[in-house]
Amino acid sequence: MVLLRRVIGDALRARRQGQHRTLREVSTAANVSLGYLSEIERGQKEPSSELLAAICDALGARLSELLREVSDTVALAEQLPGVLMPVQDEPAAAGPAGTVRKATGRGVRQVTTDGAVAVSVRQDSPLKATLRSSRVRPSDRDVVCAA
Repeated sequence: MVLLRRVIGDALRARRQGQHRTLREVSTAANVSLGYLSEIERGQKEPSSELLAAICDALGARLSELLREVSDTVALAEQLPGVLMPVQDEPAAAGPAGTVRKATGRGVRQVTTDGAVAVSVRQDSPLKATLRSSRVRPSDRDVVCAA
């Protein structure tokens, strides 16, 4: 499941880090406490529209640009089956070619492979999922993303 506050926080953090600025610098410029800005970036708090505009101004970004980026991310998530809906435990079943859904104690794990790359999704909780991709050749690195 994708939370809007999480996507907004990720977008703000990416912009701030892209500018090589600290939380303290941005929080001072936006006139918001450092702790609250940190909670916004981690997706724990939802900023008001006024606060979001102040943070964008401090980052030198337009609010519309940030919201467009957030909208594009949510639109992409909507195209992935099961991302916007909580995953329920279910018996193991075969899905589309190369996809297997396995029931686990923590949620459904979906594994997809095309022969060269394998991708698995594990629902850790209703608000957290882990995506892992790995190459079939053992010498290649795994990539893990958690949301």
